[in-house]
Parts: sequence; structure tokens; C-alpha cells
Amino acid sequence: MASMNLITSESPVSEPPNGVGETPESLDSAYRVDVSSSDDAVAEEPDPRQIQAWLGSAMEQLSLPPSAISVHLVFPGEIRDLNNQYRQVDRATNVLTFDADAMADEQVRFLGDIVICNQVVRGESVAYRKSFEARFAHMLIHGLLHLLGFDHESEAEREQMESTECELMAFIGFADPYDLND
Repeated sequence: MASMNLITSESPVSEPPNGVGETPESLDSAYRVDVSSSDDAVAEEPDPRQIQAWLGSAMEQLSLPPSAISVHLVFPGEIRDLNNQYRQVDRATNVLTFDADAMADEQVRFLGDIVICNQVVRGESVAYRKSFEARFAHMLIHGLLHLLGFDHESEAEREQMESTECELMAFIGFADPYDLND
């Protein structure tokens, strides 16, 4: 996919992930996550430090080399425009990723951008009977895996991606995102 640069500043992971007993000092500061927003906050929306902690913990769990990611929270119209421009799908969606796989500096690899529409994720959380926080964390993990080359075009790819999502969601303190009875 084409890359779009949404970085405004880089922030090291500084908070423990939800439900994980790590202290901020134990998280690898080699994982940088920038969070920016063009959207108003949605009720229960995780704050930027929580987003940084979830992604930083997931990157650490995956044993990635020093890496950076940009997360941008957008309005439905903005994600619809991006979805139409880059995927030729004229509708709002929950998450889009724009991989970069470039060096942010001499030691840190910039993986790319994760773009999330809070309102779409909020609607999905209600439809799937999940908390907004759990659905939001799932979309972050889903986006991270896309940046790392995971996909769900074939059954085998889908199974591998979902399995990895479930493992990472458990690691950051959430239940299986595909269990609709939870």
C-alpha cells in the first residue's frame, strides 16, 4: 500500500498495557508510537498513553527490532475518502494501514500508519457486544499485523492472522476478540 506520513511527534511507550503487570520501565523504549487525532474523542476512548502501551507491548511480544508506528484517529468521512482513494471502496471502515517499512532514523524502522475511525469501531463494539476499549485494542493489533505483512485474503492467512491477534490480545489483557459469547 501507499504510505502517507501522519507523524507529528514520536513518543516512547510509557504505560503498562491493560491487565499486564509490567512497569513502564520494563517496556522496551525502542518501540515508539505516535498518536494524533482529527476526531473528537468517543466515550471510553483509550488515551494516547494506553494506545502506546498496547502497541509497544505487542511489538515487544513479537520481538520486533526497534520500530515506530503512527496511529491517527479520524472522522468517518476522512477514512471513507482514504478507503476510496487507496482501496477503491467507497465506504467508511474501521481501520486502514499504510505500510512504510522505512528507517525513521539510523536505528529505528518506521513500520507505517494505522488509521482508525472511532465512530465505526464504536458501532462495531455495540454490534459485536464488546467493550469499545476491547474492540479498539483489537483494531490496533489488527492494524499492526497488517503492517507486518499479515493478511486475511485466504483461509490459511486468515487463520494465522486471527491466531496471532488472539495471542496478542490475551497478552495485553483482553479476551478472544472472535468469541461473540464473551
